[in-house]
Amino acid sequence: MNRFWMALSATAMVAMTAPACAQQVQYYNVPPGGRAHDVTVTPDGQEVWWTVQRGGGHGILNPATGETRIIPLGEGSAPHGVIVGPDGNAWITDGGQNAIVRVDRQTHAVKVWPLPADTGPINMNTATFDHRGRIWFTGQTGFYGRRHAGLGRAARPRPLRHRHHALG
Repeated sequence: MNRFWMALSATAMVAMTAPACAQQVQYYNVPPGGRAHDVTVTPDGQEVWWTVQRGGGHGILNPATGETRIIPLGEGSAPHGVIVGPDGNAWITDGGQNAIVRVDRQTHAVKVWPLPADTGPINMNTATFDHRGRIWFTGQTGFYGRRHAGLGRAARPRPLRHRHHALG
């Protein structure tokens, strides 16, 4: 069944419509302080993940039971985007820690790869993986960068030199 998931940060809820063209919406309350930001669903549909931007966490919802859990990501965390990586784990861009964060789906262990200290905060956004297993990310201050899943640190982000606009 096709489902459309959304984060409703102002109402501290995650919502799902099924099917996307229906007038039905299912709402799920998230824990106090767990305001949802970005949201993604695991490929098997058993979990819905969101970022807790103001609370520094990774939210997990079991849509079958409505049970939720928040995994703390570390001191100063302010996560923005969450995606499912090729390894099946949650990969998060964290502007507060200026880092890429991975949360293991089975153990909930958190691994943080900070950007080089002299980069300065880049206000990280949602990331994506390429076909070689590298995670690419952007920063709202005009940076882009990547990290290979097997390396111990993120590549130095680079400033965007040219801005391209799609023409209709």
